[in-house]
Amino acid sequence: MRAWLPDRPGALGLVASRIGAVGGDVVGIDILERGGGRVIDELVVAVRDDGVVDLLVAGIVQVEGVAVEDVRRVSEDRPDPGLAALDVAAALVEADPANRLACLCAAVAALLESDWVMAVDLARREAVEAVGAGPDVAWLAAFLEGSRHLADGAPLGSAPSDLAWGAIDSIELVVALGRSSRPLHMRERRQLERLCRVASGLIAPAPVG
Repeated sequence: MRAWLPDRPGALGLVASRIGAVGGDVVGIDILERGGGRVIDELVVAVRDDGVVDLLVAGIVQVEGVAVEDVRRVSEDRPDPGLAALDVAAALVEADPANRLACLCAAVAALLESDWVMAVDLARREAVEAVGAGPDVAWLAAFLEGSRHLADGAPLGSAPSDLAWGAIDSIELVVALGRSSRPLHMRERRQLERLCRVASGLIAPAPVG
């Protein structure tokens, strides 16, 4: 469950209390973004049966200033988000050098549950690696070129909610991804940006001549 909470002491406790009141158990918390007096939390909640989910949501939204963005079922063995990002970094280190870009695209597609991932050469305006069906590459390249000012610390809401990207400076590519099912938040954007930095240190440019 992803919920918007007031960024004040006790808000999360009130939400957890409402979850407990219907028999839910909070087994994981991840802060996705904070700013403007609000925080977006992803809560992993164990429930006794699906029938209490509607009651759980109804109870949470009664807390002043709280809104539920998304509710979805996840596997019981879902990895911790922080460890999952480290697993991607480890996979990049262990991959065959020739396959590291493909490994990165496939891994971040799974990590961030994206609809598509594309590694784009902005100079040539072409995709050199892709997972899923993305937008027109010429449009995407033009958008990314014009969005260089939207850096890692960009204010809440300044980047499109369905698009994230990171640079692989060593080979002058940008890896972009899209997700339409729910908004991409700052923590997810930073995970992608950091993984692209790891890839940049591992992927060498092709030799000249």
